[in-house]
Amino acid sequence: MDLKLALIGAGQRGMIYSRHAYQSTEIVAVVEPDASRRKVAADEFQIPLEKQFETVDEFFQLGKICDAIIISSMDRDHYAQTMEALDLGYDILLEKPISPSPEECLRIQLKANEKGRKVIVCHVLRYTHFFAEIKKIIESGELGKVITIQHNENIGNFHMAHSFVRGNWRRSDLASPIIMQKSCHDMDILAWLVDSGAKRISSYGSLTYFKEENAPAGSAERCLDCQAAADCRFDAKKAYVPVRGQWPATVISMDQTEEGLLEELKTSPYGRCVYRMDNDVCDHQVTLIEFKNGVTATFNLSGFTNKMHRTLKIMCEHGEIRGDDHSNIIEVTRFNSNMAEASQQTIIRPAAVSGGHNGGDTGLMIDFLENLETTDFNSRSSIDLSVESHLMAYAAEEARVTGTIIDLDHLREQLQDGVTA
Repeated sequence: MDLKLALIGAGQRGMIYSRHAYQSTEIVAVVEPDASRRKVAADEFQIPLEKQFETVDEFFQLGKICDAIIISSMDRDHYAQTMEALDLGYDILLEKPISPSPEECLRIQLKANEKGRKVIVCHVLRYTHFFAEIKKIIESGELGKVITIQHNENIGNFHMAHSFVRGNWRRSDLASPIIMQKSCHDMDILAWLVDSGAKRISSYGSLTYFKEENAPAGSAERCLDCQAAADCRFDAKKAYVPVRGQWPATVISMDQTEEGLLEELKTSPYGRCVYRMDNDVCDHQVTLIEFKNGVTATFNLSGFTNKMHRTLKIMCEHGEIRGDDHSNIIEVTRFNSNMAEASQQTIIRPAAVSGGHNGGDTGLMIDFLENLETTDFNSRSSIDLSVESHLMAYAAEEARVTGTIIDLDHLREQLQDGVTA
């Protein structure tokens, strides 16, 4: 079967997925409002001019012209685009979050099932050898049942500044709360590891640092005009020019020369002072989760780390699992009888895989393409398996904002009543 796909949203993630797919499929159309990005995608995937679109409406007017589409647009565009694509009969690879709205997530799930369409959500962590190995250890039962988990998403100070202070995801009303946009991944991986839905959630956090009261004396609205830039680690020249040709410099301009980047920094949000933006998402948040099977978890997302990686400790009946996905090391330790006894520890280094997210991007695309070529639908990240993480992320933000504990069953009942009304 010669698969044909279309791409909606030719930004960083959409291009990563499309490049994987293009190795074995044809990309027949692209929808991208930015002309330069649209041209790059069209040139790379040899898409004819008549199949290059500025708006999704132009594309959908053609009806169904291929087997499936990749939707990698902005968060709040996902719902309308996905619902129309399902009506036209498309199978879909859908970038996370499914939608910032839990009602919209459930409506997408309901329509996908009604139409018999395959919707796979880009929860790439499920496809990494690192998390798959941890899941395997848990399921082996060698350490007994999981009791509690500590899980950290270390966002990285520079990543926080780029994506969630200056970037597209800086405001909840424009995109999503940070725990939905960035950490539905982590809600998903926790629910997957413990093999249970969530029962109760509370959460605490705020925007503490990236605001005007913390701006250095003498600083300006834009970094290129700033007298304090020399001593500021967030100076846009320091953030982007030394890494031109790489993320995140590739996000801000298609011209990756030093001159091209500096020109973009004169006018784009990426050249503005991080202390004088219109951002409102948290720069740190801690969430407490009780699962239905009794497992408890603490999840800590923070923009106050030096590296971008995830660390976790899983405490079981007979031992503990510690992991760091940056170093790709998992430590499995059995409990001692006393403090003098030598530790029984095993070090596991999962197989390294090339590609983004420690090989998760590659694994996701293999799963998506294989599912398109079969009448069965057995994806590790299907829409049915992915909605729970979004309900958890929504509940966490609701708990943070209201200062309450959210009962997930009660939330599910309320949402179902609204969806089916």
